[in-house]
Amino acid sequence: MPGFAGADTYAFPGDDALAWLRANSNLAWCGYYLAPAPSHHETSWMGRRAAMAAAGWGLAPIYVGQQLAGPGRHDVSGAQGRVDGGEAAALMAREGFPNGAFVYLDLEDGPPFRSPRTDYVAAWVAQVAAAGYGPGVYCSSAFAEDAHRACRAARIWAYRVSTMAPHPFPGANFPDLAPAGCGYPGAYMWQLGQSCEIGLAAAPGRLLVDLSSAVAPDPSAP
Repeated sequence: MPGFAGADTYAFPGDDALAWLRANSNLAWCGYYLAPAPSHHETSWMGRRAAMAAAGWGLAPIYVGQQLAGPGRHDVSGAQGRVDGGEAAALMAREGFPNGAFVYLDLEDGPPFRSPRTDYVAAWVAQVAAAGYGPGVYCSSAFAEDAHRACRAARIWAYRVSTMAPHPFPGANFPDLAPAGCGYPGAYMWQLGQSCEIGLAAAPGRLLVDLSSAVAPDPSAP
């Protein structure tokens, strides 16, 4: 069965852009960046959950955690995973997500999935679950199975894309392929497009997004 199309973009694109996409595309849900987080400090999504839910959007709360390298912070220890899991849960509560709602730990790095990052992820997942929320992990499809085996309670949002370079995406009929197409049959979501430039008949006119497909129209829902 096909999935439900969704998109995420670093900063809130504006009410006009989202209203146009809601009315003129098959997008069912948006990524919702929780901030400040260790590797994402832009806070423009915060405070918008209730309005977006009222407008009919499903949401995928994203917590950009510690990374192995590159931009952001790099403390991938079990102790830090517990701290960050608690922070993610507190941000979920502050935004009004109900108990049981899922939040996704964003791991931007590729494989391998090994210690100490395994310790960090396991501790984050356990802390989020202990706080009453559902844990999810966004990661490369190359180690999605390993991450799921280590954290059975987590939903997996796997990325597998053909290019990471910015490129135009024509039209407003976005991919809604079954998430298992990422290469891991247990994936709940699949990011299948990165740095896609889409056109809008509303401000800001052009928008750079990543495109995904999910099993359900609201990836935060239990």
